[in-house]
Amino acid sequence: MIVFDKLTKIVKEKGAGFIVLIDPDRKNDKKLETLVENANCSGVDAILVGGSLIMDGRSHNRVARIKDIANIPVIFFPGGIGQINEYYDAMLFMSVISGRNPHYLIGEQVIAAPIVKDLGIEAIPTGYMLLDGGSATTVEFMSGSLPIPMDRPDIAIAHALAGQYLGMKLLYLEAGSGAKYPVPIETIEQIAQETNVSLVVGGGIRTPKAAAERVNAGASFIVIGTAIENSSEIMAEFSIAIHSKD
Repeated sequence: MIVFDKLTKIVKEKGAGFIVLIDPDRKNDKKLETLVENANCSGVDAILVGGSLIMDGRSHNRVARIKDIANIPVIFFPGGIGQINEYYDAMLFMSVISGRNPHYLIGEQVIAAPIVKDLGIEAIPTGYMLLDGGSATTVEFMSGSLPIPMDRPDIAIAHALAGQYLGMKLLYLEAGSGAKYPVPIETIEQIAQETNVSLVVGGGIRTPKAAAERVNAGASFIVIGTAIENSSEIMAEFSIAIHSKD
């Protein structure tokens, strides 16, 4: 697992990893190129590419362009089987373990598995946990999954433990793109104490300070999307905040 091993090494050396999320459905291709170029020189450790809904037929071309420009791993953040292509270095092979929709627990995965094998994409087993970020999200609607209430860390812990015992390499705690509220520090702390799987935390993290607080709470990786879409210059500030050992 070449990419996963690189990510693990980053956590050991830097304290945590900084991942930028890019939606390949965004139509401003020039802005996308600038975003990737900034990621290359701002201390970003990897790029996640994906979205819950693709509205045109050019997303694969955009992924290819991202891969051409990037000098860091490009990882597929799956929103559906139709988004898979050969340009990714790896993918989060995700199961929405916080939901009860069998299609996103195992159905999509069964359909995708032969394609992933055929394309030779490195698959990183990931338990995806959607938490209530204070507003309805695209992933909530598209997956038909209710988010875990933010004030019930016991429910979050139980799901995280289930993911660990199912053999997940990563647990992705997600408040949703553009969430009003990020995953609470207390929830991250409690899950980190009760599990031994690396935690990926994203959604609603708008400032480097908020990112650093979640690293200190136990997050191994911080995912930033919306916060850097309109201000790419802030990437370097996030990098400094997240890389606590630098």
